[in-house]
Amino acid sequence: MMSRTTFALAIAAFALSGPMALAQSTGVERLYVLNCGEGTAGDISRWTPGLNEGKTMDFVDSCYLIKHAKGWFLWDTGIADAVAAMPNGLVPADPKAVTWRRPKTLQAQLEQLGLKPDDVKAMAVSHTHPDHTGNVELFPQSMLYVQKAEYDWPGANNTPRFKPSHPVEQLAGDKDVFGDGSVTILSTPGHTPGHQSLLVKLPKTGAVVLSGDAVHFKDNWDNRRVPGMNVDKDQTTASMQKIADTLAREKAQLWINHDKAQRDSQKLAPEFYD
Repeated sequence: MMSRTTFALAIAAFALSGPMALAQSTGVERLYVLNCGEGTAGDISRWTPGLNEGKTMDFVDSCYLIKHAKGWFLWDTGIADAVAAMPNGLVPADPKAVTWRRPKTLQAQLEQLGLKPDDVKAMAVSHTHPDHTGNVELFPQSMLYVQKAEYDWPGANNTPRFKPSHPVEQLAGDKDVFGDGSVTILSTPGHTPGHQSLLVKLPKTGAVVLSGDAVHFKDNWDNRRVPGMNVDKDQTTASMQKIADTLAREKAQLWINHDKAQRDSQKLAPEFYD
């Protein structure tokens, strides 16, 4: 039989190792920043009404791949991979909008990490503009989290914004994706009816809020500017405040999806944040 001393030591070892082992097997393990497009805006006054008339600006488009203990989660899917084969990029009908290029496909970046699209079990898009949904159907079996207001928003010619066959959970507000507080979808409407942002809590980097298009670049954030093409200015302003409150509460960083200067300072896949 086990002696009392040995038994006591075994209990002490379990008490020490149990929570530590649990901590190592739950939560977010790492986050990859993926290059999901690069482009040039023809006239940024559409993002800064009354200012910057005729000025151009380089934009980027990021996707974010999160490794959680329960599986892989993708935030935004970027410009369609097919754009990589277009010599002149994806040229918009409106010359003031962004001409997008795709230097690397999303699929190639997943392969570089040793992943197949089927490995991504869950995903979400910040909203349904094509620079964020271009590769949704690369993941036809992945559970898609989207606000009901966005899902129901009619697309061009009243067409659905997603394939009806795609697995989906329609949300009506914030969503704790894994039930442990490590990845939280934040309802931030205004840019579109069901726009959302993402709060991610990393073990070493700390908390990060991924903006989606609640804000497009840092100068707009600093001055709380609302682009002219947003569907609801008051909602956008309220959503910016919600993000600011979240940043303060969580001591979080704000990562702005389209801000090139910020993206150029970040580690890109296959490097990662943990």
